[in-house]
Amino acid sequence: MSSDLVTTVTASTVVELLDADPEVFVLDVREPDEVEDWSIPGARNIPLGQLGDRFNEIPESSRVVVVCARGSRAENAARLLAERGRASAVLDGGMAAWADAYDTVDSVVAGATVVQVRRRGKGCLSYVIGAGDRAVVIDPSLEVEIYRSLAAEHGWSVAYVVDTHLHADHLSGSRRLVELTGAELWLSPHDPFSFGFHSLEDGLELSLTDGVSLVVSAVSVPGHTEGSTMYRLGEAAVFSGDTLFLESVGRPDLAEQAEPFARALFRSLHERILPLSDDTIVFPAHYGPVVDVHVGTPVAAPLGELRHSLAALSLEEEEFVAWALTHVKDRPPNYQRIVRVNAGLEELSADVAELELGPNRCAVSS
Repeated sequence: MSSDLVTTVTASTVVELLDADPEVFVLDVREPDEVEDWSIPGARNIPLGQLGDRFNEIPESSRVVVVCARGSRAENAARLLAERGRASAVLDGGMAAWADAYDTVDSVVAGATVVQVRRRGKGCLSYVIGAGDRAVVIDPSLEVEIYRSLAAEHGWSVAYVVDTHLHADHLSGSRRLVELTGAELWLSPHDPFSFGFHSLEDGLELSLTDGVSLVVSAVSVPGHTEGSTMYRLGEAAVFSGDTLFLESVGRPDLAEQAEPFARALFRSLHERILPLSDDTIVFPAHYGPVVDVHVGTPVAAPLGELRHSLAALSLEEEEFVAWALTHVKDRPPNYQRIVRVNAGLEELSADVAELELGPNRCAVSS
């Protein structure tokens, strides 16, 4: 683009800008139905065709980042702004690039280092947990070099790779990461994976360092999927997968067996998670748009806090099932192919990767 008032910016830089400057004005020039489905938190929607008439809605003092699906409409909008003397930056690659924007935050939990990897455009959370010279990776995405690099930076080798469940909203990088690192792949035998792996069972310990009681334990928690599994780091933290989020609980309807899965989810919550200490830190596998995400602060909360903030956790079983069924939604059509790829029943291809674009829809939402 020729104008000095029009530049480009990467998705990772947008993440940094949003964290550093709350006055950044993200201008989304897609159509309203596109924005309703998926957008950058805090973005203002002014469709490209309306921009000329709504120019005064853009704050004069704010830095402007222009966004569309892949960049072309945003470039046209930036040129219109430049004609009015306003500088702006176009998100290079648009929302497709935003889907692969990552940042990380480290926490020390009971002597282990927990690196939370946040896929900001999807609300996906994965983890590299290390102690001594070994690490376990939970729920890696396809960008597997992120996990290998993080482990190397901390002086760890990746010893284990695990998933919390058979994912439906995004593609798992577990097998690819295992191929690169030689790590052991541990998965639930209750989800229909069609390739080789070590079978998780309740109470299994994946030791990270000799002589230190820092372990990751697998506990079956069916409800979101048949094989949903959570992992505990000693008594200090639980990696709850899609069973419990900071803003809700996991959807029980993705397998099209909503009522029995809702009952299983209730039992999993009340028998496996809620008996834990209020001080136990809950690290979920996703977060939704209502969750504020800040640089340097993990997306996590003490279980005691969630007991008070999530009304669903105080419901009796019949009330819980009725509530969950009331909020059943249509299963997103792309989920079936993503599940097939993650289960090893279909090869990964470019068109399947495109199915990842969009928000996660794994929580019960009203």
